[in-house]
Amino acid sequence: MVIQLRPLFLSLALIASACTSDATITPELTAKWSATGVYNLETQTLEGEAAPLSDYAGKVSLVVNVASKCGLTPQYEALQALHEQYGPSGFTVLAFPCNDFGGQEPGSPAEIRSFCTDNYEVSFPIFAKLQTKEGEGQSELYSLLGTKTGDLPGWNFGKYLIAADGTPLEFFSSTTSPNDEDLVAALQAALMD
Repeated sequence: MVIQLRPLFLSLALIASACTSDATITPELTAKWSATGVYNLETQTLEGEAAPLSDYAGKVSLVVNVASKCGLTPQYEALQALHEQYGPSGFTVLAFPCNDFGGQEPGSPAEIRSFCTDNYEVSFPIFAKLQTKEGEGQSELYSLLGTKTGDLPGWNFGKYLIAADGTPLEFFSSTTSPNDEDLVAALQAALMD
């Protein structure tokens, strides 16, 4: 039996490249976000209550666009493990459900909460569903993240490492596991700053 690896490698490369999208960076967006960090923004809890991200100032965080019906959904397990392992050192995962990619987060807030709790025992914060993609309706959070890093998620489970002062440090694609050695090393370095 002969396995043709070239088509397999090309398929994997296409999938990996589709997991990151270049952000459009304009002078207007650069000026808008120049003096603003992630922790200066406000959002809503999954249940719709006001949630200032300043509540996480002083912590290193990993902002992740999540979805319940994605092939990458099992990453919740590794995200929870990171949250438990590094939480005592000043780290948290901040999860933002997103239905932008393949309609893979169609659930109501109650359904999302139940899914995350029942299947992955998630204890990190989960916020209201938002839009990561550019264009009308894009959330301020993802406008800021895209402008400051040049990257936007091209699929579910894109990850941004955020410094304790709210500065985006690095983007990790959807296919990067939460326990990837480069991601963990960057997280550890941010905790030491």
